[in-house]
Amino acid sequence: MATTDGEPRDRASAEARSRFRDDLIRLEEQAMGGLDLVVSQLDRALEALNYQDVELAGMVAADDDQIDGRYLEVHQGALSLLGRHPPTADDLRLLAALLHIIRCIERMGDQCANMAKLVPLSGYEQPKDVVIVEAIEKMGISARQQVLQSKEAFRTRHVSLARDLVRQDREVNRLNREIFQRAVDIGEDAELREWAMFMVLVARCLERIGDNTVDIAEQTAFVVTGLFSEFEHAHGDAD
Repeated sequence: MATTDGEPRDRASAEARSRFRDDLIRLEEQAMGGLDLVVSQLDRALEALNYQDVELAGMVAADDDQIDGRYLEVHQGALSLLGRHPPTADDLRLLAALLHIIRCIERMGDQCANMAKLVPLSGYEQPKDVVIVEAIEKMGISARQQVLQSKEAFRTRHVSLARDLVRQDREVNRLNREIFQRAVDIGEDAELREWAMFMVLVARCLERIGDNTVDIAEQTAFVVTGLFSEFEHAHGDAD
């Protein structure tokens, strides 16, 4: 049976479309892998802080280059895809979301590095306040869970799971305020006050990580619904 001139073109277009979709899937996997890097960095930053491990803290700060590299890979990959094949509306939405998400990931990596850089400044032998230490530990656990949940929500396109991050972020914000107030009320011990101020900075880093997971959650809803809006009260407690 004879083929028309259009059939080879249609077949080539279908093959190009299939390659585009495969590359888009791989790009999303690259971005989600960036969240795994953040979890690893966060775990090590908190460990370095807990044990005043200056050597580990230095490694965390240096390894921020890995997350920066992932940011560049995903960013350049998205631009390359846009230049190769006309995306559908759904594809364009996903690409836009991935560009936003990888920026959030890069910022979370920066916050992990910032925490690590505070370790050699906070002093191994300085007195510590147990209330602040316990609140930092709780914030670290919550922030880690938020990163993991933001990944799962986006991977599965689970909008309800994404929206639940707002509830979790409120708790992180509450602990952040609690640590700040405790530092203000710490007393007259100059060394303890200095240590508490460093912990306020650590808490701020963790609070910002939480905020970025909510941003990722909002991108989940955007990809699913095609409409972007900030989740109600998502950022109201951040300051």
